[in-house]
Amino acid sequence: MSVDPQAHPQGQHQPPLTRWLVLAACLLIADQLTKLWFDSALRYGDRLNVLPFFDFTLLYNRGAAFSFLADQGGWQRWFFTVLGLGASAFILWMMHKNRSQTRLLLALALILSGALGNVIDRIAYGHVIDFLLFYWQNWYYPAFNVADSCITLGAILMILDEILRLRGRHARAAE
Repeated sequence: MSVDPQAHPQGQHQPPLTRWLVLAACLLIADQLTKLWFDSALRYGDRLNVLPFFDFTLLYNRGAAFSFLADQGGWQRWFFTVLGLGASAFILWMMHKNRSQTRLLLALALILSGALGNVIDRIAYGHVIDFLLFYWQNWYYPAFNVADSCITLGAILMILDEILRLRGRHARAAE
């Protein structure tokens, strides 16, 4: 089977993004289902102890990461919604442009699912539902959710991907 070089200037077959979009959709569904479950199973502020350093809880975040801008008058809801939608569009473009980079596509799928999961919350409720709480004695990490976990893991994987690609490039240049 020949590939039209005009369709793909590199002359390589570009794999479809379907599996990465399905992965993002599955993670998005998992995020929304867990948020709905905790929002119906717990009252706001309740905590259910799981481990000596981990509780399930129900908290609402009107801001961004670490409750950044949560105390503002409401404009931040729409700002972070537009930011999340813009980031999602950019991620889809990045996925399209980098179809052959498996590790990067995985990272982008994770970030996409998380961004859209939190956008859905902001549009539907005006806040993001958080329910995972890690702590040690009197120290508490801010509560978070599946979407936040996906964004964090995706960002770590994206950094790792870039480091590994740079190392590969340097190794090839040294040959």
